Amino acid sequence: MRLVRKLTLALLAGFAVIFAIQAWISMREFAEAYEADISRDHRVMGRALAAAVAASLRDHGPNAAVSMIAEADARELQTEIRWVQLDAPPGSAGAPALPRDQVVPAELGHDVSLVDRSRGNHGMVYTYTPVMVDGRAAGDIELSQSLEGEQRFIHVRFLHELTVTAALVLVCGGVAWGLGVRLVGEPVRKLGEQARRIGAGDLSSRITLRQHDELSLLADEMNAMTDNLAEARVQLESETAARLAAIEQVRHADRLATVGQLASGIAHELGTPLNVISGHAAMIASGEVSSEPEIRETACVIHEQTGRMAGILRQLLDFARRKSTERSPADLVKLARETVAFLEPLAAKRRVLVDFVDRELVVPAEVGTGQIEQVLTNLVMNAIQASPPGAKVQVAVMTRRLAPREGDGSERRCVCVEVRDCGAGIPEDDRARIFDPFFTTKPVGEGTGLGLSVAYGIVADHGGWIDVASEAGSGSVFTVWLPQAGVSA
Repeated sequence: MRLVRKLTLALLAGFAVIFAIQAWISMREFAEAYEADISRDHRVMGRALAAAVAASLRDHGPNAAVSMIAEADARELQTEIRWVQLDAPPGSAGAPALPRDQVVPAELGHDVSLVDRSRGNHGMVYTYTPVMVDGRAAGDIELSQSLEGEQRFIHVRFLHELTVTAALVLVCGGVAWGLGVRLVGEPVRKLGEQARRIGAGDLSSRITLRQHDELSLLADEMNAMTDNLAEARVQLESETAARLAAIEQVRHADRLATVGQLASGIAHELGTPLNVISGHAAMIASGEVSSEPEIRETACVIHEQTGRMAGILRQLLDFARRKSTERSPADLVKLARETVAFLEPLAAKRRVLVDFVDRELVVPAEVGTGQIEQVLTNLVMNAIQASPPGAKVQVAVMTRRLAPREGDGSERRCVCVEVRDCGAGIPEDDRARIFDPFFTTKPVGEGTGLGLSVAYGIVADHGGWIDVASEAGSGSVFTVWLPQAGVSA
């Protein structure tokens, strides 16, 4: 309800400012009117008294005039009346209360009324009316009155305005708060809850606001957005499933292409045990081995060679078969050794030695075993095909620590597999394209251009990457980087 609270406080502050300005203007106008009324009354009284005093001066002399002014002063309860001489020395009995320079118009025969707020406890209003006798000023009548009544009224008016303002602020504040909660706070709370549900992935709920304003329009738009997101989710799930199926088909096609490339090497590997089996079977058939020990020995040889052939065929079928993509803890050293052993027939046919370099006994990683086998098979096969006869391909598995990323002080622990060949290297112009699908530099019939592309995609899905280092005439080194088991790369 913070928005409602802010709106209510802003509204109350606006009311308070408006009422304060109105009260100040009202009291200011009253003060001006009050002072104007006093000045007007003083002038009327002063002029009437001045005429009577002038007549008394002419007929009865100064003493009678002074007595008349004293009687008038005694009758007035709020106004003090004095007979003054404007030219009297300051501080003397007949001197005016105000400085002479402020009452200059009275010296010229004009009434003058002034407010001096420094006088008394509340300020004073002074009026000077000249008494004209035979065309000249015989003296002046000073009328003075305290502004205590004005201040008292202003104080009462201030308390009244304050009470009215407080009552209006409370009433308006209560109404504003109630309407704000009902028309703004509650709808905004519902919209916020709906937004959190959408953010959490719940696209089944809808929001309904009974009011007809901008917030209800926002609720309708949010419902429409939820419908669109739900449709987009369904479409995305369908497209993702299709994409994963297509990727798996490409990877399986690459495995089958690899099987085809391995066929000749497997055939050569199977030829030797088949020849041994055929020869021993012929010996049995021709009677060359007739004694029981010789027959038993020949049968053992045949059994051993058939087991060897079955193992080779099992490896080939396991590689070609579709495998689960679920990831589980695995030992990369063991996977690499099995891959090297699987590809030794192809390497032997090309007279290339595949050497597994022992660096660590066990290197754990959280991987899809079949997928990583496919990556290693593609890389080792490429290294064998790139190396000339008599060369050596080295495969090594190890754990490494990488420098921390910028803004992250912790080191990264990764596992990596290095495949090093002794080929001619990769031309600089081709390095940027080696992971592109269907790009290959191999002779026709040896490559589909999918191997490195599929390997790159598998490693990227595992949160890793592949580095390539190559120099013309010095061979190439492909390094597969993967997160260590239980550690993010």
